[in-house]
Amino acid sequence: RWAEDAVLVGRLREWLWEDGRLQSRLLDGKDANHPDVAKFRDYFDYAEPIRKVPSHRALAVFRGRALELLDAKLVHGDEAAAAATAAAAKPAPAVSMAEGRIAVHLGWSHAKRPADDLIRKCIAWCWKVKLSLSLERDLFARLREEAERVAIKVFAENLRDLLLAAPAGPRVVMGLDPGIRTGCKVAVVDATGRVLATETIYPLEPRRDWEGSLHALGRLCQAHGVDLVAIGNGTGSRETDKLAAELIQRLQKLSGSETPRAIQKVVVSEAGASVYSASEYASKELPDLDVSLRGAVSIARRLQDPLAELVKIEPKSIGVGQYQHDVNQSELAKTLEAVVED
Repeated sequence: RWAEDAVLVGRLREWLWEDGRLQSRLLDGKDANHPDVAKFRDYFDYAEPIRKVPSHRALAVFRGRALELLDAKLVHGDEAAAAATAAAAKPAPAVSMAEGRIAVHLGWSHAKRPADDLIRKCIAWCWKVKLSLSLERDLFARLREEAERVAIKVFAENLRDLLLAAPAGPRVVMGLDPGIRTGCKVAVVDATGRVLATETIYPLEPRRDWEGSLHALGRLCQAHGVDLVAIGNGTGSRETDKLAAELIQRLQKLSGSETPRAIQKVVVSEAGASVYSASEYASKELPDLDVSLRGAVSIARRLQDPLAELVKIEPKSIGVGQYQHDVNQSELAKTLEAVVED
């Protein structure tokens, strides 16, 4: 009956939200040096007031708990004190602060009456068995809900910024989709986005054909009058950016005019390019191109007109948010679709 007292439960819930702490630690038996476990290193021995936990930390702890790597629980002030006194070999407090609050609500105090020991035990069990678990579950749900709301808001803002990035306009663009083992995919599109040429080069491991790659890119630039080079920001982006810089220098030296036509390079977000490449939309739009080369076309086009290219991809597949697979998917989809519609 006490555990179902709405007033009592409400008071304890608000007290725990104000004074409680989210605490996490690495579960026993887990290898802290394993790559999948080490990602949660910041939460192996972590505690913070629950009402102040930033959304990304809350979602990280909840993900670690879902993966059975972290133990997460809600603690309050006197539990920390009990741990400290236990460490100092002193007896822990006989009655917790939570139990004291239940007793005050009931208007009861121990007066050494025949039934008082029984009532005291009932209060202790009311807290330990019923309320502490249900309130932890309630407040974790509240924390997750608020964290998800913030994460979805950040995702929506990032998506809006990406969609509204300034377009380069109708210019001939060469898109480079960086890759190491599988090579760097190249696509040249004209001012309207029509594919003019595609190629795969291998400037890095395993072939390390740097000179051959420069020659192939130079040939494409001269044949199609490339104005811009769009470089995807994925794996191998830094090396590909260096390759493009060297390409531009060589083309300027080869030009006979005193004021050679300048080619500019721009690093663009390749978020969602692989999703687009394998999509039904891409197979209809670029049926004659291999899936791996479609990503380079998308990178080139999204420099010309980001909005026109990115609306082809499901919004949540454009990975510009944190923990996007952990948040409420229907709410995420609804918010992101609203951004696209705006």
